[in-house]
Amino acid sequence: MIKRLHHAAYRCRDSEETRKFYEDFLGLPLVEALEIGTTPTGRNAKVLHTFFRMADGSNIAFFEAPDEPFEFKDQSDFDLHLALEVDSTTLHEMFERGRAQGVDTRGISDHGFVHSIYFRDPNGYVVELASPVGSHTPAAPERAAQRSREVLEGWQSSKS
Repeated sequence: MIKRLHHAAYRCRDSEETRKFYEDFLGLPLVEALEIGTTPTGRNAKVLHTFFRMADGSNIAFFEAPDEPFEFKDQSDFDLHLALEVDSTTLHEMFERGRAQGVDTRGISDHGFVHSIYFRDPNGYVVELASPVGSHTPAAPERAAQRSREVLEGWQSSKS
């Protein structure tokens, strides 16, 4: 059985720019930096792999690989975004902090079950901070799974 997320890894343009956003702005400490000169399979590489830790012990990681082609672009929320859970106080504080520091900041959006704000990191990725709404009571797992399958099946059949 899968226990939890250990890390999700993304490319970055510049490791220090990325550190400033994730550590200095968001408050996720840099906990590991690995310089990779040769991969375990023997391939030569010039890569820096950095890890930023969240309160639950999971990590967001980045690869700076200047010699490996990669197209950086401003991502759409629907294409790629990373959602991180915060409490309501933190959500409002980070909203004000983003605006005050000139970080591309959107929100606060009410999605019914969460309130969210959105930032764009230095690599073009959208980072969402999501605060669960206190009155939202999740459905029983079996009922939620059944409802989700029904929604998915309806979606699939509507595409034909």
